[in-house]
Amino acid sequence: MAAKFEESNIALLGSDLEKNVRKAAAATEVEWKGAGTTPGIEIWRVEKFSIKKWPKEQYGSFYSGDSYIVLHTYKDPAKPESEKLLYNVHFWLGRDTTQDEAGVAAYKTVELDDLLGQLPVQFREVMGAESPEFLDLFKPSIKIMDGGIDGGFNKVKPEEYKPRLLHLKGKTHVRVSQVPLAIASLNHGDVFILDNGLELIQWNGDAAGIAEKRKASEVLQNIKDERLGKPKSRVLDGTEDDPTFWSLIGGKGKVKSAAEGGDDSKVASYTSKLLRVSDSSGKITITEVSSGKFVKSDLDSNDVFIVDTEPTIFVWIGSKASKEERSQAFKIANEYIKTAGRPFTTPVVRVVEGSVSPAFDHAFGAGKHYAKPK
Repeated sequence: MAAKFEESNIALLGSDLEKNVRKAAAATEVEWKGAGTTPGIEIWRVEKFSIKKWPKEQYGSFYSGDSYIVLHTYKDPAKPESEKLLYNVHFWLGRDTTQDEAGVAAYKTVELDDLLGQLPVQFREVMGAESPEFLDLFKPSIKIMDGGIDGGFNKVKPEEYKPRLLHLKGKTHVRVSQVPLAIASLNHGDVFILDNGLELIQWNGDAAGIAEKRKASEVLQNIKDERLGKPKSRVLDGTEDDPTFWSLIGGKGKVKSAAEGGDDSKVASYTSKLLRVSDSSGKITITEVSSGKFVKSDLDSNDVFIVDTEPTIFVWIGSKASKEERSQAFKIANEYIKTAGRPFTTPVVRVVEGSVSPAFDHAFGAGKHYAKPK
């Protein structure tokens, strides 16, 4: 016999009772004992579907095959007399971490968030593309080592890496975007990078600009740094013979002219977007609210919003957002990254209405006021 909704615990989702139950459950995790009670940094590593405290003497050192949770507890520098504690929670994903490990890190981050009253600003950090807030915790630099915990997970094999083709275009503002791995994507007016894991090939069109070539050098170096200097790179000009390059894009053939590739001067700076995530229709929908320019009064406490800026994607959680909107926020942001053609490494930051986040404030200019319920 089917259970009645009003007799099930589903009816309590989003209620104060449900929040208290989740907070109590989080409190039973022994590794969270004392977490967030005093200002400072605390780190846990995912080990065999659980978490373990990371030794303080290793703070700032991470393994590329692991996932970590980093809690930064601090006081508002603008209110030094206040005893109120603020929190940033970062879950860091190493280059070779598994989906299982990343999933445990994300789940445990939510658990820690419950324990701290859902106050923390949450950051998804990907190795090689860490946020300034994360890097500032470990000055002068973080140290990334090969390997990681032997957790019995299935690691992705190097030979399973899928090549990708990056397109660099523009004069003043050079945009980098992933395009289909095919000769039809090439044109002689731009620069392309074929990323084949440990082999990086920069292809310069005959009429490619200086800014595009400089940007390509920067992108190549970033990829090398992200992969601990292991990849080897080379530069090709025009139709220069290179069996590996032409083979990976489907064979050598006619490449489009610079004119067919489009006008570089029309490549503008990145246009920020504000999108609303709502389930008011009975299912989760995403609609664009504004692009280019928006203010905090565009936000609505009843929903979740995605604020897409070039360096970072923010997920803003309204104080009256539904349980479904809250729980799906990070998943929706990840799906948006794919559909928008943004790199997987794009930082994602979750901000709860009323929490402190200078970077989020900056996305809206000088405005200081959050949305009021509509």
